[in-house]
Amino acid sequence: MEKLRTVRGVHDLLPQELQQHNIVIKTGMEISEKYSYSQIETPIFEFAEVFTKPLGKSSDIVTKENYIFKDRSNDELMLRPEGTSGVVRAFLNAGLVQNLPQRFSYYGPMFRYERPQKGRLRQFKQLGIECLGLSSAMADIEVISLGHEFLDKLKILDKIELKINTLGDSESRSKYRNVLINYLTSYQSKLSRESLNRLMINPLRVLDSKNEEDQKIVEHAPNILDYLNSDSKRRFENICKGLDYLNINYTIDKNLVRGLDYYCHTAFEFTTNELGSQGTLLAGGRYDGLSKILGGTDTPGVGWAAGVERLALMVQSEFVNKTDVVLMGQSENFNYLLLPIMKKLVQKGLRSEIIYTGNFSKKLKRANKINASYAIILGEEEINQNMIKFKDLSSGKEKLLNLDQAIKKITK
Repeated sequence: MEKLRTVRGVHDLLPQELQQHNIVIKTGMEISEKYSYSQIETPIFEFAEVFTKPLGKSSDIVTKENYIFKDRSNDELMLRPEGTSGVVRAFLNAGLVQNLPQRFSYYGPMFRYERPQKGRLRQFKQLGIECLGLSSAMADIEVISLGHEFLDKLKILDKIELKINTLGDSESRSKYRNVLINYLTSYQSKLSRESLNRLMINPLRVLDSKNEEDQKIVEHAPNILDYLNSDSKRRFENICKGLDYLNINYTIDKNLVRGLDYYCHTAFEFTTNELGSQGTLLAGGRYDGLSKILGGTDTPGVGWAAGVERLALMVQSEFVNKTDVVLMGQSENFNYLLLPIMKKLVQKGLRSEIIYTGNFSKKLKRANKINASYAIILGEEEINQNMIKFKDLSSGKEKLLNLDQAIKKITK
């Protein structure tokens, strides 16, 4: 019989790898809380419209990267491909538009059907923040600063570059869009098929193409900064000024874009050269039009999402799987008497394990294998004296103690 295995594009997280993930998540949630972002959790599947409506028919996520299915009620549902739409939907459903601003943090699995590769899976984890109700450039600076602090706490900032750009407001974007189409049209014969499809529907996405020939073409494309109106230009200058005040280094990347209509003004990415082609670790921007598309009032928003798998690949930490104390009986007849002892050890915050089976020699081998520091041994002699045998596994020394005395020795 063929061995069962995981579906392509998903994988198991064994303790060592999961520890790396948990470090990333714990750090991100702690720093978000310090910035007054409150944790929110939304369902991993929603009505498909929550994602398809704002993403538009030309989006990669809708055209080829979705997991859509119908349930028994014939409702069309989608496994969430990203977190922002669900958070904004929850914000609107809860009527929180009457109490602005709202700051949320979240983490959890997302799902996209794409070619699996290093740091990129079909089921993956994202950690993100969303700031709703603030149109000020100060909110953009705040979320970038939070992301910067998060990466600093992970001790990987020295391997990361911040790239920023602006998409301007709708007036600036419309003006630039026409200029960009004219420029790209003259290279139609050299553009990739994917970029040709995007040319008239979503030309800004051509700037984001990973195709080498496309990249050569867009390298000399018109610069969006040259087509900003005065308000958009002033706003971007203020964001750069705020980052300067915070001593946050950045590079302006004229080809950094967000192709969806509800994105505007600020776009940014923290990238690295450590992970090959999958170099974007944390990305975000302003999405003032999303709330209205989802049927709510026009509420400004800005946020970011970070890939937990990619960050975990960069986090350096030693995997610790050390047991404080093992409990063993001279025979299996004493296992029941070990249970209340273990309960008390656990209540004292000690990591404990009862070794139930095997002869005494095998039990000691198991204790060494799991790196236990101490052993509590129970036999006829110990029970008769109402004591336990306490063994220091590093020195081999042992003595008869009561349980409280043993706990003091372990916790000192």
